[in-house]
Amino acid sequence: MKLSRMHDIGGTRAVLSSVDVVDEVVTYYTEASRIKHRLVRHDPYIHHPKASGYRGVHLVYAYYSDRKHTYNGLRIELQIRSQLQHAWATAVETVGTFTQQALKSSRGEADWLRFFALMSSALALREGTPLVPNTPADHRELVQDLRQYVTKLDVVPRLQAYGAALQYAEAQMGLMKGHTFLLQLDTEEQTLNIRSYDDRVIAADEYSAVEREIEGLANKDVVLVTVESLATLRRAYPNYFLDTSAFLESVEEVIA
Repeated sequence: MKLSRMHDIGGTRAVLSSVDVVDEVVTYYTEASRIKHRLVRHDPYIHHPKASGYRGVHLVYAYYSDRKHTYNGLRIELQIRSQLQHAWATAVETVGTFTQQALKSSRGEADWLRFFALMSSALALREGTPLVPNTPADHRELVQDLRQYVTKLDVVPRLQAYGAALQYAEAQMGLMKGHTFLLQLDTEEQTLNIRSYDDRVIAADEYSAVEREIEGLANKDVVLVTVESLATLRRAYPNYFLDTSAFLESVEEVIA
């Protein structure tokens, strides 16, 4: 694929309080706003969810400037989702990271894929949106199936253990200053190494060095992010903190 055709090399994500607010924002961007960039793709995965259970709205724009034409035509993606949908997506990434499965791309153990599809439908019922294809339309049957997978996969204790493994690393974060953070996750050692920087150039150089160092290692991952505070860092990248607490709360509510 040509770099100029990629639509998610640059992007932004908005996580909003409810589906109603998501719909308002989508309407604004697609109908009411005066954005001069051209909308080239609109994927309404909330009202037409993927078979995997993924829900959200993707808007892809072609960049346009009437003053500088260098980047005209390059694409950028805007993802908009609710808090429940974000909690679901975070759990998928966390389980996929720890079990070294591409669950995010619908590849991996069939039981995990089915569990997440069922759970997405349960959340859809709460939000009043269409169910995931090929999941039970009857609420009682849906919950019954979901309970079986929660038990079979030990979902609750396993997800709780993932987050607990990183508590020590988090305790060191209060000593950090700066707004640019390098997060290096090791799922085999169950550690999250976090370093903060005042100088973005130095941070970028160290990020590149770590990327080369861990290339080809499935149990290691790294990201460089600039945020306002440590609290914002956790909200922006909950999957790196293996934080599935919001998702687990929803699971326990559904199967209760």
